[in-house]
Amino acid sequence: MDPKDLSQQLAQELPFLRRYARALTGGQGTGDRYAVATLEAIVADPGIIDAAASARVGLFQTFHGIWISAGAPVPDADDESLDLLEGRAQSRLKQLTPNTREALLLHSIEGFGFDAISQIMQLPQSEVEQLYALAMADMGQMVTGDILIIEDEAIISMDLQSIVTDMGHNVTAIARTRDDAIAKGKAKVPDLILADIQLADRSSGIDAVNALLRELGDRPVIFITAFPEQLLTGERPEPAFLISKPYAEEQVRAAVSQAMFFATTEQMQVPA
Repeated sequence: MDPKDLSQQLAQELPFLRRYARALTGGQGTGDRYAVATLEAIVADPGIIDAAASARVGLFQTFHGIWISAGAPVPDADDESLDLLEGRAQSRLKQLTPNTREALLLHSIEGFGFDAISQIMQLPQSEVEQLYALAMADMGQMVTGDILIIEDEAIISMDLQSIVTDMGHNVTAIARTRDDAIAKGKAKVPDLILADIQLADRSSGIDAVNALLRELGDRPVIFITAFPEQLLTGERPEPAFLISKPYAEEQVRAAVSQAMFFATTEQMQVPA
């Protein structure tokens, strides 16, 4: 593959590798360190990409090789370099069945088929499908909580409400503007925020979320947007959970399950 073409392809895929790495590790800092190590490995040996089915598969396969060779390490939750949510994430990572979250994220969030995931994880496709099924079963044992939806399109907000309530969560409110979101978030504090970026009055869902986090403290956020590149910039903070429009129900379920899994609070209840 021409080095220039490879560089362009990797640049296009890098934001999504970083998204995957953050969701996998539970934090931006840890995820980015693995993404950097992946790029360094490719620079040292570009041939590892040529051996893959595509540059995208090769990028994720290289990442996975580094991740596994390092033992998929989980930092100490008491590490002072971790923020509150990262600390919770690292603590809960230790409870997971190996390889299940990788299969879940690669399929549900990143959109890889099981054949591509088989190449990325270097496992038989049948085993990958079993891991995915196990991950979905594990997520069925997740905690439930209160969710604030910030979305100006009525059809989408109703769809999101239907998906998360079917999962056992409670939707505290649906907000269509920045000010509406702040007011409703403060009136009933959510455990998780599900937000679009551009709202009805041209206000910003990002601004609404940032204002709420300043008022309410750390809690997980999932952004759903037609323009993921606006959030995958490398600046901090950057969301670990980001779904592109148009989305599939499976993507929303996976992201909500992951976010709730990572950020259990005392207010959330474990289903009986």
